[in-house]
Formats: sequence, structure tokens, C-alpha cells
Amino acid sequence: MYAMRKTATTWKSTLSKTTPVRNPDEIFVTPQQIPSACQGALHPAAVEGIALFDAGQYWEAHEALEAAWRAEPGPVRHLYQGILQVGVVYLQIERNNFIGMAKMFERCKKWLAPWPAVCRGVDVDQLRADVVAAVTAAGELGPGNLAGFDRRLFKKIQRIS
Repeated sequence: MYAMRKTATTWKSTLSKTTPVRNPDEIFVTPQQIPSACQGALHPAAVEGIALFDAGQYWEAHEALEAAWRAEPGPVRHLYQGILQVGVVYLQIERNNFIGMAKMFERCKKWLAPWPAVCRGVDVDQLRADVVAAVTAAGELGPGNLAGFDRRLFKKIQRIS
């Protein structure tokens, strides 16, 4: 037992010296970056990811949106991450994983918070409202009861041209 504890302590101290730990409240987009970040078209992989999201294929949407996030050098990549996280919230509800849903909801709130009502044609305000409605309904069901979740609450991402 002692050897295990010592190994874990050594590993933690080594990790903290070599790996930066991310602040979970850190915001990756500044208010100054947002106006220009919201101009232009979505990355093609983001368009694909949104189509998959709208088809209820949340894991596949995650993969496509992650590709867009990785390929996009600018701050809008963080919007893609927020959309991706909403899909993961829905996926966790489908899997009856209440704790996973709650964790992903906290993450997606962080990623979506800095964006204006509409960014690159995505109705971000509606997306935020939709995920809140789904999580609220799931919360009313409680852990272990998500099989009874009304999947009509999984809304498509609204686009504004």
C-alpha cells in the first residue's frame, strides 16, 4: 500500500511539473476577438458536424466537429468545441449517464458563454436554450431514469442566414 501511495505521489508531482494544468473556468476567446471570429463561413467539417448533429448522430458529429476544431486556427474553433460538447450532453442522456451529462453540460456552458446570439450563422442563443431545456428535463427525471427522457427535446441547430 505504501509503495502504491508513494508511486502515485511521485507521479502527481512529476505531472504537475511537466504538464500545465488547465483552469476549468479559463476562457479562450476574448471579447475583442469575437466580432472577427464570427465573420465568414463555417469550416466544412463543422458544416458536416452540424448536419450529423441534426440527424441525431451525436458521436459522428463529435468526430466531425473535433476535426473542424483541430483544423481551425482562429478563435471560432472554440465555438465548434461548444457545439461538440452539446452533442456529447445529448449522447450522455441517450446512454443514461446522468453524471456524464452533468459534466458535459458544465463544459459546454463554458465553451458557449462568450459567443453572441448568432455566430457564423449558428443561432448560439437558441442552442444554449435548447441544451438547458434538455438538461433541465433530464434533471427532473434524475439519475438512472434517463431512459424515459423525451428525445424530442434534442433540437436541431438553428441556422440564420
